[in-house]
Amino acid sequence: MQAFLLCALRSAVVALAAVLIHLVASPADAWQTRPSMQAKPNSSDALYGASKKYEGSSEYVHLKYNMGPVLSSNITVHVIWYGTWQLPQQSIILDFIGSISAASVSRPSVAGWWSIVRKYTDMTGQNVSGTVQLGKQFNDIHYSHGKSLTRVSIQSVIKTAVTARWRPLPVDQNGGVYLVLTADDVYVQDFCSVCGFHYFTFPSIVGSVLPYAWIGNSKKLCPRTCAYPFAVPDYIPGLKPLKSPNGDAAVDGMVSVIAHEMAEMATDPLANAWFAGNEPSSPVEIADLCQGIYGTGGGGSYTGQMLVGKDGATYNMNGYRRRFLVQWVWNHLVSYCSGPNAVDQFS
Repeated sequence: MQAFLLCALRSAVVALAAVLIHLVASPADAWQTRPSMQAKPNSSDALYGASKKYEGSSEYVHLKYNMGPVLSSNITVHVIWYGTWQLPQQSIILDFIGSISAASVSRPSVAGWWSIVRKYTDMTGQNVSGTVQLGKQFNDIHYSHGKSLTRVSIQSVIKTAVTARWRPLPVDQNGGVYLVLTADDVYVQDFCSVCGFHYFTFPSIVGSVLPYAWIGNSKKLCPRTCAYPFAVPDYIPGLKPLKSPNGDAAVDGMVSVIAHEMAEMATDPLANAWFAGNEPSSPVEIADLCQGIYGTGGGGSYTGQMLVGKDGATYNMNGYRRRFLVQWVWNHLVSYCSGPNAVDQFS
């Protein structure tokens, strides 16, 4: 196992060298929560890849394993709260993270959704870990890098958190992943065109290779883009927004993006494991393939069959204290999008 980890690290260093040579940071995923009718070209498409959607069809999907590592060790999620956050907002997100490995939760459950992610293996046959636990948290309430961030400066935010004099985050190279969650008054490069992305940190900036993801709160900037389907874009006429399960459309929308990035960090942490397409710098990963699908029959502007509570809120899975609406992921064993609320799994 140690030899394999050394090999994986060498692969990361090689990939890093290529990135530095081209002077471009290429996050492995740039994702929109809403279904895309047509990719809109912008200045970043050539660098980061346009959002792709396959409507759950296996005909056009050629997902393959590219010999890189998956997160087979116990996964620890370290959270960076960048900017001003309210405790109820944090509670929704932390409860979701705590639900990924939660047992004894009624079906359909968040853990049932993660069981699909767990089906992915590395070259030794080790599955993605079934243990996902909350690690340390860092509150960057002073906006240490301002309220307008570039994609690369997200890594500087992580550096600030792991080098802080007061309660720094650990540099966790054994299953640690880092979530940079920006408040609703923070703009990140290409935000609204994309709602989140994941990649790994550069040793030249952070000092280590660490999987990380950024997800933004879209309440003030673009809820119709990144809080879908709790807010609906103008180009889908007649579609009404759904009632969010936890009373905060923007944060409930963030939960699905966090889930999307968590699934892809677990199966493609160094951008060299599970993805479709021929370009590792902008792969189509297991959650990209199911964009906008939350239930059986989903595709296009139809989200699929979901559940509605007595309070009128829409959800598709239960956590240990809350309900959530989370996008499905690609199941490579059956070659279609899957979720715990699928009609053939839940009754």
